[in-house]
Amino acid sequence: MREVLEELLGWWQQGDEVALATVVGTWRSAPRQPGAAMLVGAEGEAVGSVSGGCVEGAVYELGQQVIASGSPVLQRYGVSDDEAMGVGLTCGGILDVFVERVSRQDFPELAEVATDIAEGRPVAVATVVAHPDPAYLGRHLVVRPEGEHASAGTLGTDRLDHSVLDDARGMLAQGRTATIEYGPAGERRGEGMRVFVASYAPRPRMLVFGAIDFAAAVARIGSFLGYRVTVCDARPVFATRSRFPEADEVVVSWPHRYVQQQVAEDALDPRTVACVLTHDPKFDVPLLATLLGPDAPDLAYVGAMGSRRTHEDRIARLREAGLTDAQLARLRSPVGLDLGARTPEETAVSIAAEIIADRWGGRGEPLSVTEGPIHTGHA
Repeated sequence: MREVLEELLGWWQQGDEVALATVVGTWRSAPRQPGAAMLVGAEGEAVGSVSGGCVEGAVYELGQQVIASGSPVLQRYGVSDDEAMGVGLTCGGILDVFVERVSRQDFPELAEVATDIAEGRPVAVATVVAHPDPAYLGRHLVVRPEGEHASAGTLGTDRLDHSVLDDARGMLAQGRTATIEYGPAGERRGEGMRVFVASYAPRPRMLVFGAIDFAAAVARIGSFLGYRVTVCDARPVFATRSRFPEADEVVVSWPHRYVQQQVAEDALDPRTVACVLTHDPKFDVPLLATLLGPDAPDLAYVGAMGSRRTHEDRIARLREAGLTDAQLARLRSPVGLDLGARTPEETAVSIAAEIIADRWGGRGEPLSVTEGPIHTGHA
């Protein structure tokens, strides 16, 4: 929903009734992940995508029907590879798409959810997408971390709310979006009711160290990929907002001290990626020792730029600083995939490609020489 939230909120504020189609389950080589969304506006507008163009026409027609009837629908799209062309899902994957009507009456908590997302506060929305009793379909429970105003709305009964609330909070803490199955009354390990939990955690962070041209290109592509980008350098003449307009923040500080501060403030999480682009030992060694050492934060990715000679010298210095082989094994250096990159922009694509491959378990090979499903791996 995040990708269409601005348009959805605008129509909601105007009092319009619109259809929200959300991918709630995928199998095999499905083109979009759970949470991908598409809107059908009151005047027939279409915003967003659930399949990259494969089944949008069918979803659009279903959305118009749901606006008119007010009854949510869970629809499965996709068959075997041999038959996929006939239904439009040419990738051969399978999508479960839940289509619901959204209005002030249907989802009165939407504005509060939108405010949480806009201000970077973690929030999740649990929606009943399958139930033996149609009256439960489309009910929402807004879930926040424990504390005041931790939840809003209801799935229908206290037992349902209690069961889903615990599970959804755990998923929110991990930034995970998925469907959970329960018994019709909320029984764990039961069957019959499916609840889709969409987690809206704050954007993952990208830390870029070194205020150089390559850093500017990495900051641009990091922002494009949805990261909250911080550029950090100890040299104030280079670390300026005018040189890094795409970054969310530019920090003048010794890099290792900045990381230590962020760790102390619990501001880094396992989704954070760090790109060390200074290739200067006086910055790199204390920084990488902080990022990789025994008290290092749990990060998704740590990469360092430099030639192979620079890499060998850096590794020797880090060993002298006390880092073990196991700790050094977490370092991606020289940074990036082998794309033959030369320019800062090409190098940024190479680094981004490695981050993406690392996240999803990709091998970085041409798809034309591989076999099996295209979309694999984990978030």
